[in-house]
Amino acid sequence: MTTQEVADKLVNYMRTGQIMEAQAELYADDIVCIEPEGAMVPHITKGKAAVNEKGRQFASMIEERHGSSCSDPVVGGRHFSISMSLDATMKGMGRMLLDEICVYEVKDGKIVFEQFFY
Repeated sequence: MTTQEVADKLVNYMRTGQIMEAQAELYADDIVCIEPEGAMVPHITKGKAAVNEKGRQFASMIEERHGSSCSDPVVGGRHFSISMSLDATMKGMGRMLLDEICVYEVKDGKIVFEQFFY
């Protein structure tokens, strides 16, 4: 798959709430994920299984989802970015609007790197 095809598939999965399916199909086994320091999840996560677990941990912290959005991807070479937002009530933290920019790198048709800015 090209970077554009991977980006379009990821956005489609995100918009339909199929994040785990996106990771299963589109993420490389050795993916690296970087979150901002001090985030609710680990700063650096390596490997598909660890990234999946991080996602499950984050999902378990959501008490109620009120809405979400995902922009169309902007693609340049092997990289693409999207803007995402989540309006949710987090357990013990109340309702929050989480806005972020997500940057991805694609190699051999798989996402090998992701970094989130929020």
